[in-house]
Amino acid sequence: MIVTIIGLGLIGGSIAVDLRKTGFATELIGVDNSEKHCEKALQLGLVDQIKPLQQAVKGVDIVLVAVPVDKIAVVLPEVLDLIDPSTSVTDVGSTKHVICQGVDNHPRRGNYVPAHPMSGTENSGPEAAMEGLFKEKICIICDQEQAKPQHLALIEKMYHTIGLDLAYMTSDEQDHSTAHVSHLPHATSFALANAVLDVNDRHIIFDLASGGFQSTVRLAKSSPEMWGPIFMQNKNYVVESLELYIKHLEDFKHSLESDDDEKLMELMRNANRIREVLDGESQELVRLQSTTTKLYRK
Repeated sequence: MIVTIIGLGLIGGSIAVDLRKTGFATELIGVDNSEKHCEKALQLGLVDQIKPLQQAVKGVDIVLVAVPVDKIAVVLPEVLDLIDPSTSVTDVGSTKHVICQGVDNHPRRGNYVPAHPMSGTENSGPEAAMEGLFKEKICIICDQEQAKPQHLALIEKMYHTIGLDLAYMTSDEQDHSTAHVSHLPHATSFALANAVLDVNDRHIIFDLASGGFQSTVRLAKSSPEMWGPIFMQNKNYVVESLELYIKHLEDFKHSLESDDDEKLMELMRNANRIREVLDGESQELVRLQSTTTKLYRK
């Protein structure tokens, strides 16, 4: 299986690592605007060769687009223009609705399977690529009814091969859901980092910072070049999630200002219920993983 990966950063590089390790890809071709990234990807063995876009997408089985979402919106139509009729195309962008709308009327829309593997770290570039990044994580497949069956099946197999469990949503549902569980945490982490950086004696604060602070603010180290376009493409749902979050922050603040310790305890106890929800989701995921494994073994 010949796979071309456009964008040799954390996600594209990590997919390349797992596709090679599992034997799914017999040849990996890389495309990246950064010469430094291309050199590093070759040095690390993430890809076998680097080609210009026009050459890299011809005569291959799969093209995977792993660039920032604003660049996906530009590159994806060009990829669909250039590919062979038998080539399957997917992307890994965290937003989907705008990207899908951009190719809805493309003659080769059926070759394209929109996807969002929900995994990552705060690091970027080819050096950040790691084995097993996607193991037991969820990949959202969007608008699957618009993809031709053979292309959908191949892309499903590829993502499943690298350890991902598959979920299915419309592109709009995907954007709404990820606004709350992915985009909001990143936005609040950026805001928390800025809040602490605004404190006059912040150096003392950083000296005292423990694991709790570091884990909460970790996402603020994420690439602005990647996350800025995500926030802007999904701005309506991100604003909605921020408004809900701000409401709960205001409730917390008000309980302190009014010395309402009962309300404060109520808010925290209610928040504790997230443990039951997450434990229940974990059990359901185990059940789904078992079912999915059996399905792919047939």
